Amino acid sequence: MQHIAIGERINSRKHKEIYELIRRHPLISKIDLLEQSQMTGSTLTRTLEELVGQGWLLEAGLGESTGGRRPILYQINPTAGYVFGLDISRMMSKLILCDLHMNRLDSSSWLMDATMTPAKLLDEIAVTVSSMLNKHAIAFDSVLGMGIGAVGPLDRLSGTILEPLYFQASGWRDVNVMVYLQEKLGFPIQLDNGANMAIIGESWSDRNRDYQHLLYVHLGVGIRSSMMSNGKVVYGAVDMEGSIGQMIIQTDGPRLGDHGNYGALETFASIHAIEQQAQSRLKQGRESSLRSQEVSPENINFTHLVQALQIQDPLTVEIFSQAATYFGIGLSNLLNILHPEKVILGGSLINCHPSFFHMATRVAIRNTYHYPTYQVVFSQGHLGEEALVTGAAISVINQLTEG
Repeated sequence: MQHIAIGERINSRKHKEIYELIRRHPLISKIDLLEQSQMTGSTLTRTLEELVGQGWLLEAGLGESTGGRRPILYQINPTAGYVFGLDISRMMSKLILCDLHMNRLDSSSWLMDATMTPAKLLDEIAVTVSSMLNKHAIAFDSVLGMGIGAVGPLDRLSGTILEPLYFQASGWRDVNVMVYLQEKLGFPIQLDNGANMAIIGESWSDRNRDYQHLLYVHLGVGIRSSMMSNGKVVYGAVDMEGSIGQMIIQTDGPRLGDHGNYGALETFASIHAIEQQAQSRLKQGRESSLRSQEVSPENINFTHLVQALQIQDPLTVEIFSQAATYFGIGLSNLLNILHPEKVILGGSLINCHPSFFHMATRVAIRNTYHYPTYQVVFSQGHLGEEALVTGAAISVINQLTEG
């Protein structure tokens, strides 16, 4: 079955422009479109009629009168197509099916344990896609495509996950997920790193504010980041998702495991870093409620630490405060270089306790060179852990009006 390329489904530049304007509003009148598009009245009328006739738009009633006839309101047709979003992460992978209004029609998730090899996961995804489409009576050719956000590093052009760290199952090296799933499913698949997909999701959720320069940082097992400038994701010569974590904070500092830079930010501010700090200090004889967990110091993990943080165990508070301070220093370096309008912080470490977010952002602001002239908005985002999978689905819809 030959599937139509996403960017060719709406084939006129004028059609794409009007569709994108309408997509950014729940409802919009022809008068507002005339002002925003700078088209002539006759060109706009013809374009709207053609988009309605092709099924991309719906006439959605009449707006309030401003003295003349009540204006026709337009919205995109949610059932003109469907998209899948897929999040491939170290702990959990998730698939969602959405219409063009981003209404979630179905979802499924997989625990990424030691049995979840690439072949097993991708085969189960293909089966689940077919099951979801049958369940909702959606034809395969109504699917625009699937966006995938995955742990990097990766090659997004070839659709290959390269050498990710910390997967429990074997085989997660040089996995061409794009080719594998396109052969199984027959519709377009696109791959990008998880941070890039997350910033697309968060930007879309906050589209009424129209921030043009965004920074997204996900702080968990590692540090994942992305940047958006002039409303577009910034790409480098290689996959940049893990680059912030390799920023050197202390030139004579330690190294996390057997990879990365010595004294890198990830060595001081990541789940693995705080686990190692706790284990080391307990072995040194430090007192802590962690000793009541009935596990040996070398087996203390993030779950134990979060529980101890909730009861304000002094040692645990010290470890998290130190990590938040180092992370704030790294964040200030980024602010001094990139000057985003808004910074979105997510991930398990950011969300484990309000104090972590507040301490990290205070340190960042205090070390920002142009403060208070330069004002930045800090946020924990609107979508939380759903940002990645939501952004993956939105990235497919975005292609309708690109090119």
